[in-house]
Amino acid sequence: MTRITLDLANKIIAGAQAKGAEMKIKPLSVAVVDAGGHLIAFQRADGGSLMRFQIAAGKAAGALSFGVSSRKVAEMATDRPTFFAGVVAAAPLGAIAAAGGVIIVADGLAIGAVGVTGDTSDNDELAALAGIAAAGLTAQA
Repeated sequence: MTRITLDLANKIIAGAQAKGAEMKIKPLSVAVVDAGGHLIAFQRADGGSLMRFQIAAGKAAGALSFGVSSRKVAEMATDRPTFFAGVVAAAPLGAIAAAGGVIIVADGLAIGAVGVTGDTSDNDELAALAGIAAAGLTAQA
């Protein structure tokens, strides 16, 4: 597998939303981007609040931009705030420094990322990981 199709993106979203429902957390919004950071699919659950697209897409794109999960991006942003601010300004989808953005890998290569927002960052990340697994894909370690 070398790319994320719309069908796979929708499976990731469904898996993430199912995990959110199972955990009985706040409404989630999920964005899936390809390896180039292009949006493949997005869904905001009923009751999701304002700016959820920007946050979910920013978590996914930020993970891809830095080559690590958005949880690790948050650590990097603390250590290098000026550099992080420059990347955010240059990135078309932004970069959000909070857990919930996870890179998807196949054959050792990043093929895209998923970004989840709506609840705590830790819960967002759990939903992202569940979505990747539900689509039969692998999250970057």
